[in-house]
Amino acid sequence: MSAEYTEDSIRSLDWKEHIRLRPGMYIGKLGDGSSADDGIYVLLKEIIDNAIDEYVMGHGQTIEVTVQDKKVMIRDFGRGMPLGKVHECVSKINTGAKYDSKVFKKAVGLNGVGSKAVNALSSWFSVQSVREEKTKLIEYQRGEVIKDAKITGSDEKQGTIISFIPDDKVFGNFHYLIEYIEEMLWNYVFLNNGLTILFNGQKFQAKNGLLDLLERNINGNGPVLYPIIHIKEGDFECAFSHSSRAYSEEYYSFVNGQHTTQGGTHQSAFREAIVKTIRDFYKKDFETSDIRTSIIAAVSIKVQEPVFESQTKTKLGSLAIEPDGQSIRNYVHDIIKRNVDNYLHIHSETAEALYKKILQAEKERKDMAGIKKLARESVKKASLHNKKLRDCRVHFNTNHEKRLETTLFITEGDSASGSITKSRDVQTQAVFSLKGKPLNSYGLSKKVVYQNEEFNLLQAALNIDESLENLRYNNVVIATDADVDGMHIRLLLLTFFLQFYPDLVKAGHVYILQTPLFRVRNKKETRYCYNDAERIKAIEKLKPSPEITRFKGLGEISPSEFKHFIGTTIRLEPVVLRRESSVAETLSFYMGKNTPERQVFIIDNLRIEEDIAEHKVA
Repeated sequence: MSAEYTEDSIRSLDWKEHIRLRPGMYIGKLGDGSSADDGIYVLLKEIIDNAIDEYVMGHGQTIEVTVQDKKVMIRDFGRGMPLGKVHECVSKINTGAKYDSKVFKKAVGLNGVGSKAVNALSSWFSVQSVREEKTKLIEYQRGEVIKDAKITGSDEKQGTIISFIPDDKVFGNFHYLIEYIEEMLWNYVFLNNGLTILFNGQKFQAKNGLLDLLERNINGNGPVLYPIIHIKEGDFECAFSHSSRAYSEEYYSFVNGQHTTQGGTHQSAFREAIVKTIRDFYKKDFETSDIRTSIIAAVSIKVQEPVFESQTKTKLGSLAIEPDGQSIRNYVHDIIKRNVDNYLHIHSETAEALYKKILQAEKERKDMAGIKKLARESVKKASLHNKKLRDCRVHFNTNHEKRLETTLFITEGDSASGSITKSRDVQTQAVFSLKGKPLNSYGLSKKVVYQNEEFNLLQAALNIDESLENLRYNNVVIATDADVDGMHIRLLLLTFFLQFYPDLVKAGHVYILQTPLFRVRNKKETRYCYNDAERIKAIEKLKPSPEITRFKGLGEISPSEFKHFIGTTIRLEPVVLRRESSVAETLSFYMGKNTPERQVFIIDNLRIEEDIAEHKVA
């Protein structure tokens, strides 16, 4: 019998209740900090965006950011919030100065939601404004005022100080990864010449905009084929080159300083403009893929009132540059056409290198055509969707509120894949089952992707052959046993991704599934432990004489138990590429010919393998 639909069914939520009930509408997914797009980083970004907007408007050259454990503090030296409206600015939806384009031009935050979402989703939130030698401080607990200090005199420098602790009732046992925060802060300074960000005492500065950004990020793709072309005109800036090793396209795109990880109108316009300009310059109708394969580019545009496809602002939907109404497409095309054409006419060495690159890409594409055709037929014969892949219903490359949760678990063997398949969320979680150990692909050409059945089926499942934009799962999780064989398979899979699809790793899509090594339980309680320290703690907690089980493989964990480990309490370890080492150097060290350096590394880390062996015996 259905429930009655009456006046009593209608419920009005206040601002904080609505945010806490539907956090995904405001910050995307929640997560625990393992992924760069998890909610705790969105909270951090929302407050920094406000400080950046102050800088862009010419107020304050420095922003201080401190993250200690779970507490965050952001301090700008801008104008400071009007003291009589501090409470409204951080607690009333649709309240703020950014609706007035005269006060905030080409700002990121335009809808008056960001700081309110942070306030509502924090267990503790503090805002202090210093303005005209006076200050106002208010503190909140989950959006409720717990301290409202009177306006007093102050000799502090003008600006706004916001501190908060994300609510563990919302985000669970979360943690901040410094690497993700540093990446975010570097992007801010690359896009704002003259800005200084102090993060936990470390200084972040840049002088050459997107040129610096590309030089910092291009290392992992090997040497470039020609010097980076850097263009800056009006409200548009870009920098690009072609890598000597990459097989795909890689973009870093921004709107008003916001990292649009999903691209949008500006990125599409750049990609079209590059193809058209190069075709016109060489007077040849080159294939689009031959021109863009292995390009690495950074693109930035400033728009008066940007329209994003979500509150998290990862994709630009605006079609025009305001206020004159010129289309973004035409605006970008004109700038690229004029500047790139001039550059290639002046720099003949670059024009020659680019021409040779396009011809080489054309040759490789034609050589691969037959192999790809056979590979596609092989996928069909293998009945991918029935045997190797247990697919989910929602995919990352579709517009759906759960797209950020889409996950592909890559498992070893049928037993592990069977357990995960039975316990997964069929809406967002898919399972790909490996057959034995994958091939060591280090040093091999991309032909192996299509000629090796396992790799061919895997890339087809991920849908990443043509472009990373077609990726079907936001999270690609390697789920192998926590033993020597499992670690070997993990290493071989990482080699495959880094060798042929490094952008998948760089974009933060690849993870390692952490599964418990022990189960400690008594008649009243069960605890799952991921290391010895947790096991010892559990034994002490559940004494006397609890039952202790050592899981030797994923296949030993029942489907009912697996629900704990791939649901809301999932533990994922992100695969993060550190900037100081390139992909080529990393692969060469771990997967190349044996070297004295690697022998020393293995000897120094033998203890880890010994610990695993002891656990297997225990």
